[in-house]
Amino acid sequence: MFSLLQFDGPVLLALVAVMLFAGLVHGTLGLGFPMVATPVLATMMDVRSAILVTLLPTMAVNIVSIAKSQSTLENTRQFSPLIFFALLGSLFGASILATTDPAPFRIVLASLILLYLWNNLRIPKKWLADQGILAMAIFGIVAGLAAGTTNVMVAVLIIYFLSLETPRTTMVPVLNSCFLVGKASQIIVLAIAGMVGIKLMLETIPLAIAAVLALLIGQRLHSRIEVRTYQAILRKLLLLLAIILIYQFLSEAELIPQLGGT
Repeated sequence: MFSLLQFDGPVLLALVAVMLFAGLVHGTLGLGFPMVATPVLATMMDVRSAILVTLLPTMAVNIVSIAKSQSTLENTRQFSPLIFFALLGSLFGASILATTDPAPFRIVLASLILLYLWNNLRIPKKWLADQGILAMAIFGIVAGLAAGTTNVMVAVLIIYFLSLETPRTTMVPVLNSCFLVGKASQIIVLAIAGMVGIKLMLETIPLAIAAVLALLIGQRLHSRIEVRTYQAILRKLLLLLAIILIYQFLSEAELIPQLGGT
């Protein structure tokens, strides 16, 4: 079973730093913890291990974010089918993660990051409104699959909400609710598969505490720091991480030497 004790001191300090940075971003922007933490960790380990490290911290961040939201229940009710289908997709995605080689998920994660960065992609708003349940089923299941296998649900859901022109005050609580059910289902599936246990949960408590503390600081800084500055830095960081993940995938697949030799 995966354990943090397999890492040495410098790596453990790096894990804490990643939790702090990802928590700060989530607190400032209202989302982004798994989007930041997972690819950074995936440059140090495989994607499945990165997801295992972030299970408890991500869940803690989502719970605190939802608890501090003033109108979560009212805002999420109309999107309850989306949350339900995200749960179903996450269960299936986590099952795939638990039973397959995690190496290809690097390229999947990089692709989802690039999809998130390419936020000009839009679905016709009229179709989304007319086909409400069907649209939520499609986006929910696909987002859940993405969350279950790579931890990056927001890359899919952001297209749905931006296409609907959903207000930020509604979008953020719904996103955090989707993240929470996805993470809970992921923990259950991976626990059944024998990859998650009490030992790992206890080991990652300090990481969860660091993430929540940074989240609270980020929420306090939200009104003081220009959000566009954070967004610009975050986009550049994610692009760099996507490039690193693609390079690592090609190296592991021994495709770079083949390309270099042609």
